[in-house]
Amino acid sequence: MASKLRLFTKRFFIYSNVIVALVFLLACLVPYLNPGNWWFISVLGLAFPILLLLVILFLLGWLMLLRPKHALISFISLLIGYKSISVFWAFHQPQSFKKEKQAGAIRVVSWNVARFIELKKNTNKGSETRLKMLEQLKEQNADILCLQEFHTCTNPEFYDNIAAVQALGYPYYHFSFDADGDRHYYSSIIFSRFPIIDSGRVRFPRPSLPDVLLHADLLVNNDTLRVFTTHLQSLQFTRYDYERIEKIKSVEDSLLANSKGILSKLKKGITYRSLQADIVHEVVGNSPHPYLICADLNDVPNSYTYFTVRGDLQDAFLKKGTGIGRSFTGLSPTLRIDYILANNELEVLQFKRVTRKHSDHFMLVSDMAIKSGK
Repeated sequence: MASKLRLFTKRFFIYSNVIVALVFLLACLVPYLNPGNWWFISVLGLAFPILLLLVILFLLGWLMLLRPKHALISFISLLIGYKSISVFWAFHQPQSFKKEKQAGAIRVVSWNVARFIELKKNTNKGSETRLKMLEQLKEQNADILCLQEFHTCTNPEFYDNIAAVQALGYPYYHFSFDADGDRHYYSSIIFSRFPIIDSGRVRFPRPSLPDVLLHADLLVNNDTLRVFTTHLQSLQFTRYDYERIEKIKSVEDSLLANSKGILSKLKKGITYRSLQADIVHEVVGNSPHPYLICADLNDVPNSYTYFTVRGDLQDAFLKKGTGIGRSFTGLSPTLRIDYILANNELEVLQFKRVTRKHSDHFMLVSDMAIKSGK
């Protein structure tokens, strides 16, 4: 009887390992499958960290039990999925960010500011957070600010955030004045200490959210640097959706009932982002100058969106960061959805995240330099 139990247990773990490995490899295929046709598989990209952890645990378990032959199941899976692993985890020793910029360095900030939390002028907790956010921007001493979910208003009862940021020492800006109500404007924006000599924008097609891909050509000494910024389709989760996710986590009520609306929003978000990612990839590839992209892609590294937008660009976090690099403060500690990407005419010098929870996104900061001869 004992031998049959051992045999059953052994087979159970072997089969479980095989199933987990296959699902893991399927998740590794997500970046190469167009979500328009394979959205249900694309959702697996969100589960990649959990699947990776399970594969590693199986590997360690078999090695501890001195079963190297069975450990090959996980080991081979990890080898095949190395590219997805390499964009998920930055393999560098932690390094302190040097506040003083190197000669020739260009400091770039990318941050989803969530409309600066407070729209109408007052003295409540929201307005206090807004002031802390402006102070955080000032502290970075950056040359370029790319802010997503930016809000400003020409009604004096509300905040003029363009004027507020300009007061920090950024005389030049490029903004898409998209109306968001009575004299309210909401979009991404580029602020610069360098003169803007040209600019442009590309609107993403409806029915996605009215987001835009902005670019500004900056005169940096004798060079021209093109800076892009954008915010891709979000999932538009409401408070009710977050409550349903918590119920799923705690196994409350019906899993099917709580998942239905969430899956619908996941499908819409993944599909729209794939179309937007294709547009971004085509537009940035036509840049005649060295360029970088600061973006809230609303998608994880193991996704069609990320692989399409990034292409052969450098990911500042992967070049100089450490670990997972979480950039979104909610839902999961593994969500890296904000990025600073640069083409090979730029050198990434250093990178950091500012992990103060003023917005629902962390601020990204990177120093770059235009390579000589460019």
